[in-house]
Amino acid sequence: MQKQRIIRKPELLAIIGLSDATIWRLEKAGRFPKRVKLGGNSVGWFNHEISSWLERKATERYDRGRRDAHQRHY
Repeated sequence: MQKQRIIRKPELLAIIGLSDATIWRLEKAGRFPKRVKLGGNSVGWFNHEISSWLERKATERYDRGRRDAHQRHY
């Protein structure tokens, strides 16, 4: 089993490149991994969930590009 690691907000923002508000909106809409309450005002995200989200985004981009290229030919 993969070792689980929590990443905090500054690292998340650096990895994702989205604003704090955008991440919050995506999370509330169920389109981004949920934060984990660590205690007090501290939150974090599981690194493996963020990695999976990024992989899905890359796959969506690839699939969309293939679909768009296919539609241009017809």
